Amino acid sequence: MRLQHARIILTGAASGIGAALLARLAAFPCAILAADRDAPRLSETLARLAASPARVTSFAGDMGKQEDVDALFAAAVERMGGVDLFIAAAGFAYYERLARPDWDHIETIFRVNAVSPIYTVEKMAELNRGRPHRTVIVASAMGRLAIPGYALYGSTKAALHRFAEAYRLEAPDPAALSLVYPIGTRTRFFANSNDRAPAPLPWPTQSAERVADAILRGIERDARAIHPSVLFRLTLAVDRVLPFTRRIEQWIEGRRFRTWLKQ
Repeated sequence: MRLQHARIILTGAASGIGAALLARLAAFPCAILAADRDAPRLSETLARLAASPARVTSFAGDMGKQEDVDALFAAAVERMGGVDLFIAAAGFAYYERLARPDWDHIETIFRVNAVSPIYTVEKMAELNRGRPHRTVIVASAMGRLAIPGYALYGSTKAALHRFAEAYRLEAPDPAALSLVYPIGTRTRFFANSNDRAPAPLPWPTQSAERVADAILRGIERDARAIHPSVLFRLTLAVDRVLPFTRRIEQWIEGRRFRTWLKQ
């Protein structure tokens, strides 16, 4: 897909991978509607792009609420005349030991991380009937590899992975949906994943800028799965033959999780 003159929605645009993506997308002559629930930070992010070739406008809203997602699409149609590319980078994590049943706690993370992106895929298909379009969802390596402390977060990303696999079997254009599988990314994302000490960043790590570059390459190549980490892609390949490779990673992260619980 060509990014020049594309009409783009980007969620989670104020920080982390979303902000790194926004900076790169703004270098293209295109229209971008940048969305985030943190309006002040989003304004600061957009102010740094004032001289960019792209026409960037903002939208403040909670992607865990249907009414806000619907309003986001309505704003995109009003301001840009439609949406060619939707990049869902909004999301959050819990790092925790699941100790008691909490319906709201479970529902909140699934609404933002799984329900909203899946709903977006359906909205894009409805809006672009018969027209080429693309939805890119930032999932996680944890959607394919279970890590202690991230049972809920990992399950939301695993849900996206299985949805994408089945959706592509049904969709007229399987390339209309791409999933991104970043490994631990050096942002504030993991620091904000609990109300205790900062969560240990899963190893290995990469920068948000590297993830953003990989996403842009994947979009331009119409890749269905985007793996910013070559090491993780290699791990998946080796694991098919030697399953103990993932057990080593899980053992390491299990020790770090138990150490964190003692803090």
